[in-house]
Amino acid sequence: MSRPGKTGAEAIGNTKAAGKYVPWILLLVCLAVFLLMHVLQGSSPFESSDYNTYTLQAMQWRQGKTTIDHDYSYLELAIYRGEYYVSFPPVPSVPIFFLTFIWGENVPGALLLQLYAAAACFILYTILDRRLKSPVISAVWAFLICFASSFLALLQNGAVWYQAQVLAFLLTVAAIERMQKGKITMSLLLFALSVGCRPFNALYGPLLILFGIREHLRDLKVKEIVKRLLPGVLAGLLIAALYAVYNYIRFENIFEFGHRYLPEYSTQGKTQFSLSHIPGNASTFIWGWPWMQTPGGPEIKKFGFSLFLANPVFICLLLWVAKDIAKRRMNAVKVTVISVFLVHVLLFLSHRTGGSFQYGARYFTDCIPYILFYLIATKNNTDEKLSIGITNPPVLEYTLLLGGLVLCFYGSYFVHL
Repeated sequence: MSRPGKTGAEAIGNTKAAGKYVPWILLLVCLAVFLLMHVLQGSSPFESSDYNTYTLQAMQWRQGKTTIDHDYSYLELAIYRGEYYVSFPPVPSVPIFFLTFIWGENVPGALLLQLYAAAACFILYTILDRRLKSPVISAVWAFLICFASSFLALLQNGAVWYQAQVLAFLLTVAAIERMQKGKITMSLLLFALSVGCRPFNALYGPLLILFGIREHLRDLKVKEIVKRLLPGVLAGLLIAALYAVYNYIRFENIFEFGHRYLPEYSTQGKTQFSLSHIPGNASTFIWGWPWMQTPGGPEIKKFGFSLFLANPVFICLLLWVAKDIAKRRMNAVKVTVISVFLVHVLLFLSHRTGGSFQYGARYFTDCIPYILFYLIATKNNTDEKLSIGITNPPVLEYTLLLGGLVLCFYGSYFVHL
């Protein structure tokens, strides 16, 4: 006799069992991509970076100092009253501080970044799978959102700029995941730490609180909502107070973490943020083409190009917005997410360099978490599908992201420090 077909319950059980292996496969794919990049470049994840500003700061902390002993011409050090200081917010030095007790001043920066990135990809998968209930599709999208973008190019060298951006990305997606789970205090604590890597990440704070209220507190009275939010807000303010104290110790200004005292701004007359920077940056980071013509033929640009071509997930975002408007399913949360996203982009466009030497649009990878906020802005209590769908695979989005992955891989190989 032939074996009877599986029941629906058995099929679902087998699907769930198979789904347990998906996140581990995702992590292996991440590690394989990192390893392939090192093989192609002849590098090692265990190398320390010459641009190891955060390691220098951590080593000085071990001696009870906040200064750097002498100038390094190739690092962005702040100069204040004849002393040299790290000109970046301090949080990335915290994990490095503990690692210096193992590797000393030779902390393997690339390895650390790749561990951050793999953890961020895993967390992103968790966020998506809670909404999609499809491990494979969630894993594919987590991988493409992370690595079909300028984010991939940040993971080859443990330089100071990349340490700040990659750790900020990890902390931000972790904050979103904790808020999704209803762990409000931990979410806001992680958010506050992300601001200590990238100050403009402060823009994510109101969205996290809005999402937390919408998902977990909407049926409560105002007094109870405040009571539930207060521990997380106080924890975030405590972290902010520590930043203020550290800034005051170094620069006698609770709001100054050092960039004002970089020579290019303190003595060379340049302006860090200005509306006058926007037209030039827009021509590069909004409309800029990835290729330039050289005597040897076409070559990918080393000083940035369109954030949409470098990060095609932002093209997907525009498509989703257009689709939602056309189908009249925009809601206040989605409008808020897009509005804050545009403010974030505008702030980066007002920066003097927009990221300088890089593949694609390095600064704008900080905006990738807005994709998550938009995707989870669909109400739980409706039948509305997430924009990325399950039953009808979005062929256009997959094509854009796979093309972006190829371009990012190529660009990460040819454009690096």
